[in-house]
Amino acid sequence: MKDLGPLLVALSDPVPGVRETAAVALGVLKDSRACTTLGTAVNDPDPQVRAAAVEALGAIRRADSRATIERALDDPEAGVRAKAALALAALADARSIPSLDRKTDDPVPAVRQAVAAALGRIGPEEAFRSLERMLKDPVDRVRREAVLGVGRSSEPDHWATVRPFLEDPARRVRVAAAVVAGRHRDRESAPLLLRLLTTPETWEKPAVLVALGRIGDPSAIPPLISWAEHPSPWIRVCAVHALGEMGIPEARPVALEHLHDPYWSVRGAAAVALGTVGTPDDLAPLLECLRDEHPWARRGATYALGRLGLAEAAPRLRDGLHDPAAEVRLAAVWALGNLRDDGAREDLVRLLYQTRPTGAIPPSPEMVTDDRLASDAESRLFDAAVQALGRLSHGVPDPLIHRSLVDALERLSEEELDRFARLPLPELQPDQPTPTLRALFETALPSSAEDEDLG
Repeated sequence: MKDLGPLLVALSDPVPGVRETAAVALGVLKDSRACTTLGTAVNDPDPQVRAAAVEALGAIRRADSRATIERALDDPEAGVRAKAALALAALADARSIPSLDRKTDDPVPAVRQAVAAALGRIGPEEAFRSLERMLKDPVDRVRREAVLGVGRSSEPDHWATVRPFLEDPARRVRVAAAVVAGRHRDRESAPLLLRLLTTPETWEKPAVLVALGRIGDPSAIPPLISWAEHPSPWIRVCAVHALGEMGIPEARPVALEHLHDPYWSVRGAAAVALGTVGTPDDLAPLLECLRDEHPWARRGATYALGRLGLAEAAPRLRDGLHDPAAEVRLAAVWALGNLRDDGAREDLVRLLYQTRPTGAIPPSPEMVTDDRLASDAESRLFDAAVQALGRLSHGVPDPLIHRSLVDALERLSEEELDRFARLPLPELQPDQPTPTLRALFETALPSSAEDEDLG
């Protein structure tokens, strides 16, 4: 919106609901011009309005809003205090840690939970002592956030602090501890994780299975193979995923078997696993999987064919560029770029012109229902196409690709170029930094004088 006037005026409306709605709208717009008026609304007599104003300031993320939001940590209304903690998490300014530390013993559990989340996101190393205290909180939701917060630290000694919480009486805390163990590939957690697999509780098993796959302890192989046959599809999908992540020969027959699983999520995981543990002999079953009725399985098979370098699959993968599901199109862009398939150049150039370089990112791929997937793939297509075209033209001057990349570059602002690239699954490696969009263009576009003539 060019004119925020009506919304700013609405923040003074006599009806509280109108003021609250205006604050929410300003937060959605994320326009820094609203910060001064929203800062005044933090003192509104209605707590709902104050909470919405604080949340909006956090969404806008302007650094000079920090002091205003920190004052809201002392609001008499618990809901406002919780929103203030989360808003400070969005600002990610380590100078807020002392203010948040004062609220680690807030009488309301929801506020302590928000404080633990904020401390973990802002500075888990600097806030470690505060989070360590919160690990002893009597409320399991608070302990869960404290465990996840400590788990974001880069200090191995800090991870050891949460290892005992794999035996916490609350399952949500055990799940959080399993997530941390898997994230850091903490081998010393493997015996405790294996013990959790022997308990009757199944709610925590997916997180435990994924963690064991990331850790890669050989003692986990037999139980993972066994759990891959569990009646619950969400247990099977995690066991198959874990075996694939371990990259062991024993995973291949399990993945091939589950390409025909009755549940789409398991078929998708099996296809992705074959991309790690498969061989050229798996071309036929993966090509068959490209005809699967569910996009998640087609997506997995597409990634697998690209990872295995099976150039024979390129003609079929080009069809994926026109798949109705964005996830499949994204996988096809990556796979064809990885195969450096010259036959895809015109389709990829066309895609680059058709996709938006920026835009709102939809819900994450983890948000699924029984029959459809909410995905952020659409927002990744432009960046993936830049990367793929760069790989196709690498070392070989190509006027068509060069012109399309130059045209795409001209559509972008300096700010957009400096954002982190939104790349497909195989490019998201935890041990490698994410490149900026500018870096993708610099790699894709030759800079020598002779390449300038291609324009």
